[in-house]
Amino acid sequence: MAQAKVRPIPEDMHSLTPHLVCAGAADAIEFYKKAFDAREGARRPGPDGKLMHAMLRIGDSALMLVDEMPQWGALGPKSLKGSPVTIHLYVQDVDATVAQAVKAGAKVTMPVADMFWGDRYGQLEDPFGHKWSIATHTRDLTPEQIRQNFEAMSRQDCDGSNG
Repeated sequence: MAQAKVRPIPEDMHSLTPHLVCAGAADAIEFYKKAFDAREGARRPGPDGKLMHAMLRIGDSALMLVDEMPQWGALGPKSLKGSPVTIHLYVQDVDATVAQAVKAGAKVTMPVADMFWGDRYGQLEDPFGHKWSIATHTRDLTPEQIRQNFEAMSRQDCDGSNG
């Protein structure tokens, strides 16, 4: 009997999935549940109690987590004194999501505002040092409209008439 062909990308996954290292991954799971309504799918502790693997779902996407394990080179942003990576999350209501994340312990690094490319957008840092950009798409714009909006914004900034 022939076996069914295995899918190279499992049905419930996307091609790209963030895999975060967190100092305190169990606490990070609870934060992501409160901040972004994450749903826990799997949690596999190692023999020392640290999480070897955890899987969450946020919206239609997966997020994997692991505890810091310096012996394996797994260090989070706090141990590395920052991260160059930002995780982008599209949501139904950016203002409500940012407020919910702040209530859960995130810090706003860029307030939510309407952006020239058609999104309402803001940025956060979570308590584990990971950076998040949160957005709701509000306007479909052509590349030309985006260019014009950017140029108009740049002129305002140069003129000092913005803010």
